[in-house]
Amino acid sequence: MKLIRFGAVGSEKPGVQLEDGKRLDVSAFGQDYTEDFFGGDGLERLKNWLADNAGTCPVVDSGVRLGAPLVRPSKIVCVGLNYAKHAAESGMAVPKEPVLFFKATSAIVGPNDDLIIPKGSEKTDWEVELAIVIGKKASYVSEENALDHVAGYVLHNDYSERAFQIEREGQWVKGKSCDTFAPLGPFIATKEEIKDPNNLHLWLKLNGETVQDSSTSDFIFNVQEVVSYISQFMTLLPGDIISTGTPFGVGLGFNPPKYLKAGDVVELGIEGLGSSKQTAKAYQ
Repeated sequence: MKLIRFGAVGSEKPGVQLEDGKRLDVSAFGQDYTEDFFGGDGLERLKNWLADNAGTCPVVDSGVRLGAPLVRPSKIVCVGLNYAKHAAESGMAVPKEPVLFFKATSAIVGPNDDLIIPKGSEKTDWEVELAIVIGKKASYVSEENALDHVAGYVLHNDYSERAFQIEREGQWVKGKSCDTFAPLGPFIATKEEIKDPNNLHLWLKLNGETVQDSSTSDFIFNVQEVVSYISQFMTLLPGDIISTGTPFGVGLGFNPPKYLKAGDVVELGIEGLGSSKQTAKAYQ
């Protein structure tokens, strides 16, 4: 299945996207895409419910805003420097273990919502990433069992303010958590829809020019490895997001560096997970 949420900010409703692109309102199912939905048998119940009720579900107009395709999770855990070429362009060594940092869940927005360049920012950057949605509580899980704890996958643009992240004291979270810095979607593709998450084409365009074009086959640490690794340090709850890192081609890596300004348009996508588009606007 492809899970969507749609409607005005703060009033989103649950829906599904069919193979032909049609979107259905599944509010009558009676449950939004929350921790309880993912951690219980929500996916199976929704699948069974749709088999009997899809024909009577209202169709969502294509012009209706898409929100993030899940209710705000308990946490977003990000993996840094997970592609060798990105580590090189960042001037950092290839890590021996996954580099972890958090991103505030208040940064989550819909896939096509505007990017707000933070107050005082001169170095806002883009990062196309594959994000994992946890489907079952995960603590000390093995790599062999890691995918049993995955509900699905979603497109994420891990926006970053490089001065806040690198030049200011402290941890990376300051440069990762500004409002609008985590557009998710357009949909969550459930696990069975993505045959191999470790071999997906991903790309990003800035004002129509392709700047990132790679594959998750270039991961340093693959999906199973990062789920297992993170679960050794914290309990992953249903609905939690793991963002798996970005390939080379970020603004920081250009010579001279290239950063976002008001009016810029960022488009990105991942094979099997659709595409999104954000227009940059100045903080006001």
